[in-house]
Amino acid sequence: MLQQTQVERVLQKYSEFIAVFPDFQSLSKAPLRKALRVWQGMGYNRRAIALKEIAKIVVNDFKGVLPDSVNTLITFPGIGRATASAICAFAYNQPTVFIETNIRRVFIHCFFHDRDNIRDADILPLIEKKLDKRNPREWYYVLMDYGVMLKKQFPKQNQRSAHYQKQAPFQGSNRQMRGKILKALIDRPATSAKITSMLKCNPKQVRKVLAQLKKEGFIIKKGTMYSIGR
Repeated sequence: MLQQTQVERVLQKYSEFIAVFPDFQSLSKAPLRKALRVWQGMGYNRRAIALKEIAKIVVNDFKGVLPDSVNTLITFPGIGRATASAICAFAYNQPTVFIETNIRRVFIHCFFHDRDNIRDADILPLIEKKLDKRNPREWYYVLMDYGVMLKKQFPKQNQRSAHYQKQAPFQGSNRQMRGKILKALIDRPATSAKITSMLKCNPKQVRKVLAQLKKEGFIIKKGTMYSIGR
């Protein structure tokens, strides 16, 4: 949930999501429509599909227990090495090495005073060197909290990263359209024309986004009707 989403928004949805899906079994068995309905308001809806697919894998292949191996976790949908390493650090207190926005901010602030275009490859060896291998979970907690504090005092530190990208405007974007279409289809199936009429949007953009959502497995098409898949 925290991928590309502010903590404040996650806090509003996390308890609700866990109340509806308290374990891997309940999420794996739930219809996609239900998972997306509970996810509404979080954005980046493909994460909900990834979570549901992960739940199926954990239930079917790992007897309902999340693996504690980075190399196993990176084979799961939606999980890269950084996320897999973070899971192992926080869930299993393993001394894995990873970087995220707040950690990046701390190391840029402390070790790269006079440099710009700083690559994560330059930061990761420093994280590995400084990591508290006896209690990595608490070390990462403190580091990330410190990064949040630094953001208030030095809001542009991460702009010195070689990986910094200013987020494109949300208003009118395909990302916004994806969310609107999925929200509409959660309630009932509809045709492309009906969706266009409901949302009062450009029909060409609607058709393009519908094709993307269908390709990604969010929706299915029967005749002229679109509906939430699986």
